[in-house]
Amino acid sequence: MEDDLHTKARTPLLFDAELTPHRSLSPRGFLLLMVAVCAISFGAGLAFFLAGAWPVIGFLGADVLIIYVAFKVSYRRGRLVEQLKLTAEDLTVTRIWPGGQRRSWQFQTTWLQVLLDNPPRHSSPLVLRSHGKTLAIGSFLTKEERAELADALRHALAGARGATH
Repeated sequence: MEDDLHTKARTPLLFDAELTPHRSLSPRGFLLLMVAVCAISFGAGLAFFLAGAWPVIGFLGADVLIIYVAFKVSYRRGRLVEQLKLTAEDLTVTRIWPGGQRRSWQFQTTWLQVLLDNPPRHSSPLVLRSHGKTLAIGSFLTKEERAELADALRHALAGARGATH
């Protein structure tokens, strides 16, 4: 078993990719957005309070809290990572969730199919299939990014199959 690990460590990688969800709002942008939302809610709340409709302040506060929680959940989901490592023998996909859980799948290069609708639609999954096992990867990527990844993976697989024969 130890020899197998050493052999695996010496096997050259033909394709190595790390996929992560894109988050366009930086932490500084998030802070500025929350300051703006708080300022608008405070201004509106003050206006309602002065008009005698003070219960509205609670709803405005709840809106701020909901926006904050929604962004925090989105940022947490953005820490998902999918690693693709292709050698001449197999493709290993490792998915690491934000909580630190990890799961790996291995597919032999000889039988592996990379499936994606042509042309890809927004909802088209990028699927790896071999021996009755399927795995959708890159669900957080745009359709263009999934198509580009599928093409690169197919090209690398063709090279891996050539290296084994």
